[in-house]
Amino acid sequence: MTIDDIKVKKKGEAIWLRNYNSKVCTSDEAVSIIKSGDKVVVQPGGAAPMELIRALVRKKEDLVDVEIYHILIVGDLPYTKPGMEKHFKHKAFFIGKNTRNAINDGRAEFIPIFLSDVTLLFKRGILDADIAFINVSPPDEHGFCSFGIDVGNIKTPADKAKIVIAQINKEMPRSLGNSFIHINKIDYIVKHDEPLMDLPQVDPNASAEVLSVYDKIGQFVAEMIEDGSTLQLGIGAIPDSVMKYLRFKKDLGIHTEMFSDGIVELVQEGIINGEEKTLHPGKIIAGFVLGTRKSYDFIDNNPIIEFHPQEYVNDPFIIAQNKKMVAINSAIEIDLTGQVCADSIGTKLYSGIGGQVDFIRGAAHSEGGKPIIALPSTTKDFNTSRIVPTLKQGAGVVTSRGDVHYVVTEYGVAQLFGKTIQERAKALINISHPKFRDELTKYAKKVYHI
Repeated sequence: MTIDDIKVKKKGEAIWLRNYNSKVCTSDEAVSIIKSGDKVVVQPGGAAPMELIRALVRKKEDLVDVEIYHILIVGDLPYTKPGMEKHFKHKAFFIGKNTRNAINDGRAEFIPIFLSDVTLLFKRGILDADIAFINVSPPDEHGFCSFGIDVGNIKTPADKAKIVIAQINKEMPRSLGNSFIHINKIDYIVKHDEPLMDLPQVDPNASAEVLSVYDKIGQFVAEMIEDGSTLQLGIGAIPDSVMKYLRFKKDLGIHTEMFSDGIVELVQEGIINGEEKTLHPGKIIAGFVLGTRKSYDFIDNNPIIEFHPQEYVNDPFIIAQNKKMVAINSAIEIDLTGQVCADSIGTKLYSGIGGQVDFIRGAAHSEGGKPIIALPSTTKDFNTSRIVPTLKQGAGVVTSRGDVHYVVTEYGVAQLFGKTIQERAKALINISHPKFRDELTKYAKKVYHI
């Protein structure tokens, strides 16, 4: 619904509309209120308000040390380019491809944090948000705009921000749940329609051999999923492969930090219906969507889907209330004791903690739950094992060996929970790539006396 579509039926209903009209301005006018040293939190993912970002960068010569906070954003981020560091300092809660160089070169910084805690930083006042940049749907007849495809990472910071600048965008779907902000809480309105950013799932450069590895992992993981399970499924080749093998399952549910295009067909086919969920039965619970227009259209006004702030969706105590909760996460490498590195390659920062630990711990405490780490046994060139004697020097332990229950590669499933170091090493060697097993066994014999 657009502003032009709204029919004011009662006299009192016109009040918010007058407020709306009084707040409309250009993007340059809106960002003119930003001053040096301000802290700006930006709606992330494919929902980033790019018109506001472009306007902020146009103002750069008037600004010094503006701090910009968000998790991964899809698309170009001009404030992270060389030469911008005097004006802007991006502080990332999760690292994307477009910010990786800036962080490792020192032009931006990384905050290691569980995704469940990111929004709590603002809720508890540990981080102040002077300005919130948001990208929302046009208001409905009651004056409420929807945060659309990313609710989880922005609703709480926007609620706490001193000033809210909104890009009102007809391309933003109207998602449901705890996903709305009223016009009265928005200070500046920039009417600017532009397509949301896409993040396609399939790597167009992946070889048939690599895709075959993911396919085998998907089969093993799918075999572990019982009818009536509730799933955390993210984006990427492994979740895609898992979903391909779920078509013979029944009554699956979704409680996940985010989802992408893959679940749409499973919902339409009735495989995902949430009927056996013990928390929010019949509903898909998520914080955000990161995919293509297929997903964005799917969530528009869809009553089966509820979006909530990330401090709720990713709370391990909330997650654990779903019986048969299955959490599927990946890793960069895992050592023979079960320590999982998922955010760095040695000292080089690569991604972030994200929601992995939140969901691994939530699934571990779910009745009948299964926390799963799934990864190919080698790098894509098949020259380096991702099951290693020890993590690389400087690598971050995202998920501790005490948290790891199941590890899956294309060679099978290793169950580590309750196992000794020696038993873990043997189990992980059994699912490593055959050409690295002798080397791993030699190390395990020497160090762990297997």
